[in-house]
Amino acid sequence: MTGDRALILDFGGVVTRTLFETHDVTERALGLAAGTLTWRGPFDTTTDPLWVSMQSREITERDYWMTRTAEVGRLVGEEWTDMKTFVQRARGADADLVLRPEARDAITRAKAAGLRLAILSNELDLFYGVEFRKRFTLIDLFDVIVDATYTKILKPDPRAYEQVIAEVGLPREACVFVDDQPKNIEGATAVKLPNVHFDVTRPADGYARALSMLGL
Repeated sequence: MTGDRALILDFGGVVTRTLFETHDVTERALGLAAGTLTWRGPFDTTTDPLWVSMQSREITERDYWMTRTAEVGRLVGEEWTDMKTFVQRARGADADLVLRPEARDAITRAKAAGLRLAILSNELDLFYGVEFRKRFTLIDLFDVIVDATYTKILKPDPRAYEQVIAEVGLPREACVFVDDQPKNIEGATAVKLPNVHFDVTRPADGYARALSMLGL
């Protein structure tokens, strides 16, 4: 292959591990007692009615994370008003700490096969910060980054998908989009962009399916 197909990835949850998966890291980084953070999102919905509300679309994903940001800030006696503060305080300067091993393998495999690589994110720099992206060693492998931090067009708005397709420069049927949020997958389906609904509890399966759809 010589760039005739493309893998388009959401960032948070797909390329990086979720904050649900790294509660122990967060607790150590913030000096909280082990077990302080009990909300588990998709890993145990019984612990997280707020997550259920988000999945039911009663609140947005951004609403969910801003609520959690404020809660965790209060636990350390601070007022946190942006997700970037949460991510950077919880995870520090080591970008590789949050990278999914399955993501590293899939991204490097796709690049080696000559596929084009793109990120389509609602909040890459908004949540993670520009400095985090600079430390994220795999970022240079991506040909296209479309980040709603700057475009202000959030998935599942059809324009978000159309923009990344246009920037990738390939027919949509030559692309596969991967996202962990059902509403964003529905948005991709609506514009006829081939997709994989990524289950964060089974990351290897999601990447295997995406690569298979791209002939790898």
